[in-house]
Amino acid sequence: MQLALAYKNFAANRAVSHIGLGVTALNTAKAFRAAGIPADVWPIVSAAEIAARLRTTPVSHVVISAPWIPTSDLARLSAEFPETQFAVNCHSNLGFLQADPNALRLLREGLDLARCNWNFHVAANCERLARWVRVAYGSPCLELPNIYYLEGGVPKRTRYRAGTLRIGAFGATRALKNLLTSAGAALEIANARRADLEFWISAGRNEGAGPVLDAVRQMMQGVPHVKLVENGWQSWLQFRQTVRHMHLLLQPSYTESFNVVTADGVAEGVPSVVSHAIEWAPNDWKAEVDDAGDIARTGLRLLDSRWAVRKGFRALQAHNRRAMGEWNGFLSSPFLS
Repeated sequence: MQLALAYKNFAANRAVSHIGLGVTALNTAKAFRAAGIPADVWPIVSAAEIAARLRTTPVSHVVISAPWIPTSDLARLSAEFPETQFAVNCHSNLGFLQADPNALRLLREGLDLARCNWNFHVAANCERLARWVRVAYGSPCLELPNIYYLEGGVPKRTRYRAGTLRIGAFGATRALKNLLTSAGAALEIANARRADLEFWISAGRNEGAGPVLDAVRQMMQGVPHVKLVENGWQSWLQFRQTVRHMHLLLQPSYTESFNVVTADGVAEGVPSVVSHAIEWAPNDWKAEVDDAGDIARTGLRLLDSRWAVRKGFRALQAHNRRAMGEWNGFLSSPFLS
């Protein structure tokens, strides 16, 4: 048994990935290697590159992150390598997939391909999407959730007491990430604590969100105790250092399938206010997605909590255990119906 995790390498190089799919593949591979299962990450630009790798380095399972490879190419892969199990893993729930009609077309074509092959499968990285595919189309769909590799024990952090309050709302700028509501909640939190505020956001990847960033600027411009920090896009290692610098993260997305930023916060000992879409997070981290006041109240509780960091760590551990079980079911079954 040997697993290859392939993701589209937009940079076309072998550097440490700065995109979520590459980070997810790396974490999953590290988790399997720690469990004694050989796993590798393949940054690729085409199906032809997968085929070339398989001719020189055969593996038992290839999981392709996100539907982007043409179905005809996937059919050729499954035919040329009949002893290799292939799966395409949908990386988002339906809410985000609405921005990519091509992904939905490839998903439906993949379901047809899976019905006439013993070594090709469609998967989703969250139970909600996998269940929907099964019910809506009457077709099998694996669940292969994100796994976030955790090193060591619960991070030790000193709770915020006074001084400049640093709150981060990171990720590509998309309308469904709910950035403006996060900004409003951050202002409310800072005023409640009578604190100067640094509100950190990611800059450089506006993915269909239009004027959202301009709206955040207008909300905060000229407010005496507020500084908006537009943090340029970073490698994952650099981003982890930025997250470590925060006192609190805000991730109240309207839709998610995992949310790597919240997991980065857990690894660095920084709690997050999240929406109910991020199912694995502790319940007391969750707030109403369309209520800046509720997000602020939840954030204030997390800033004061002695147990928030430990709860987040335990919740992510529990998610990882369940996710490993789903993956092991796929890896241990040579043929799946």
